[in-house]
Amino acid sequence: MGQRSLRGARRHRRGVECEYRDSDFARAYDDHVWQVYGYLAYRLRSRDDAEDLTQLTFERALNAWDRFDATRASLGTWLLAIARNLLVDHYRRDRSNRHRPLVDADEEISAVIDYQEPGPDRLGVSPELAAGLERLGNRERELIALRFGGDLSGPEIAELTGLSVANVQQILSRSLRRLRAELEAAPRADGRVRA
Repeated sequence: MGQRSLRGARRHRRGVECEYRDSDFARAYDDHVWQVYGYLAYRLRSRDDAEDLTQLTFERALNAWDRFDATRASLGTWLLAIARNLLVDHYRRDRSNRHRPLVDADEEISAVIDYQEPGPDRLGVSPELAAGLERLGNRERELIALRFGGDLSGPEIAELTGLSVANVQQILSRSLRRLRAELEAAPRADGRVRA
């Protein structure tokens, strides 16, 4: 076999490997995009931020695709670990809630272009649930988001967070009881108090 045909065979093999990698990644995206988005939607108040971080999660996953090791974690757990790291970075960078505008020009501009700030209801989370979640601690919100937004099991959450399975279950149980109490005590959107 000549040098040219050997190079051509290598190029062809790399092309086939890329096709397999791309189709595997596309399948992973289809299977897990809502899991990642659900987790981020539980943790963020902005739909745009949740969408942006979901996109960035899969961008990082594609760049690290060759380093994914199925013997260490499931694909969903690996993707949510990436999403968690991005979320931590996002909170570190987000200093916007610490600054007040110098003028009220934002309100005038919003009125002219008819812009309204997206609320928690745009994420599919009721305002009552969003308010109840805000009253929980950060770790409690994190575990609820991983369980219900990210659809992870107790052992998967334990693996991702470094907590024991028993601890995860205990924190989730206490957090859900507290959240239920908060929701039952909160006034409903129509102004009445829940019984």
